[in-house]
Amino acid sequence: MAGFKDLKGQGHGQTLFMAFLYFDMSFMVWTMLGPLSTEIAEALALTGHIMTAGEKATLLSLPILSGAILRIVLGFGVDKLGPKMTALISQAIVVTALLTAYFMGDSITYNALLIVALGLGFAGASFAVALPQAGQWYPPKLQGVVLGIAGAGNIGVVIDFLFAPKIAELWGWSAVFGVGAAMAIVVFIAYAFLAKDAPESVYKARPKKLKDYGKLLKDKDTWWFSLFYAISFGGFVGFAGYMKVYLMNTYSVDMEAFGLDVLDEGNVKVIAGYFGALCIFAGAILRPVGGNIADKIGGVKALYFFYGAVAILVAISALVKLPFFVAIFVLFLIMANLGMANGSVFQLVPQRFGKDIGIMTGIVGCAGGLGGTALIKTLGWSKGAFDGYAAGFLIFAAVVVVALAGLSMVKTRWRTTWGVNSGGMI
Repeated sequence: MAGFKDLKGQGHGQTLFMAFLYFDMSFMVWTMLGPLSTEIAEALALTGHIMTAGEKATLLSLPILSGAILRIVLGFGVDKLGPKMTALISQAIVVTALLTAYFMGDSITYNALLIVALGLGFAGASFAVALPQAGQWYPPKLQGVVLGIAGAGNIGVVIDFLFAPKIAELWGWSAVFGVGAAMAIVVFIAYAFLAKDAPESVYKARPKKLKDYGKLLKDKDTWWFSLFYAISFGGFVGFAGYMKVYLMNTYSVDMEAFGLDVLDEGNVKVIAGYFGALCIFAGAILRPVGGNIADKIGGVKALYFFYGAVAILVAISALVKLPFFVAIFVLFLIMANLGMANGSVFQLVPQRFGKDIGIMTGIVGCAGGLGGTALIKTLGWSKGAFDGYAAGFLIFAAVVVVALAGLSMVKTRWRTTWGVNSGGMI
């Protein structure tokens, strides 16, 4: 049973760190529109464009959607060009998108923002590069903890929610994109010098053709893993992207009172960012813990626990009008369990598809992004149709229950077939 201490003397720590940092920066800029949603809506309103609930959900979900699709593209790039070259090309596109938003500033239009959102999708697709780059350096028994560490780069969303609203308050929303671009350039340079692709003696690349993707899509386990990740990662990124909108629409009065009493300020947008960061932090920081737990007790058993907790907590949020601080605590627990579920899913994937990890990371990662897109759109639909979020939460809870039923259907087959010789706990 592997743990963090077992990493000593294994793999390539420098590349593991840069994979984490690259993913961290990418995740930060990928979800940047979420914590700035209110400020951007106010800026567009000054130009005469009043965003509807549907338009806001579309803007927030577009980077998630494009990131999902691009994970397939970058997964293919990992096998053809190698992780490092693929990452450098992707990072350059992201920097261009950030600088475009920064220089356009308050003159930007809604349609231009949609184009920027598409460009930011390349940051979300970094998942299909950073995780295989880290994982290629390490043996099967360490995949849970290694991919958990690399995947913990999603803590970048926390940075967004902590600092983006305050920077926007001081210098305007476009300044956030300027700061993001500067940081992304620094990471680009560091990554170029420090990250390395695994040599053939450690990992032999097996470039795939498009037909190989089709072959994997015919494997039913591909679809099971896609469903599980669409829920865990999709739930995490969906709630993260929509968190500020949800808090502003549901608890703005409570947050303003808290700000006036405790922080001596009533800027609800900034306070929403703080509470959003607190909840998102739980899911981001606990991803490697979930991978480590899965290494010890098996990914299936871990997912039973994490998904079960999420289904119950989301249903409570939907059916009970919770006091503000209780609601924040429940959201904190939801995000924590989703984060640990992310680590658990990717404790299993490399064991089942170790020889095709580049492509599978892209496929399963794509499903995760699609899940996040669907959740954001569902929450936006729920708000527009019912002026509340209960329906959206209940739909998500129902899908989690479907995943639990799916685990019951596959666990015996997995443990008695590929799990026997996988090299890790199933």
